Amino acid sequence: MNRVLLPEGWPRPSGYANGLAVPAGLLVFVAGQVGWNPLTMQFESDDMALQTAQALRNVVAVLAAGGAGPQHLVRMTWYVTDREAYRGALRAIGAAYREIAGAHYPAMTLLVVAGLLETRALIEIEATAVVTG
Repeated sequence: MNRVLLPEGWPRPSGYANGLAVPAGLLVFVAGQVGWNPLTMQFESDDMALQTAQALRNVVAVLAAGGAGPQHLVRMTWYVTDREAYRGALRAIGAAYREIAGAHYPAMTLLVVAGLLETRALIEIEATAVVTG
């Protein structure tokens, strides 16, 4: 069972964990996933929340291929190209996250970047999961 790391006196973060202690297990590493349809490699939207939801579905699909699920996530790194678009879509992004990944919040980092390789990509998410037991 993963143990959430919360230093004494720190407030509990919302939507992520500061850290996790994970017992040994199968490690699953997910390369950066953008918000496109993985079968066509085409973007179906230029909306931040919709691209985020698709990127999350892509992460979950790769996890499943490795024998893992969202509950096994221990770390995620999100790269976004537009800080204000991300902030403006936070409510919808949070709802999409809970629908796709559940109420499991791994250690997360979010970076604002000048651009991503795929020019229409607004977000890219990479992840690490540990399957124990």
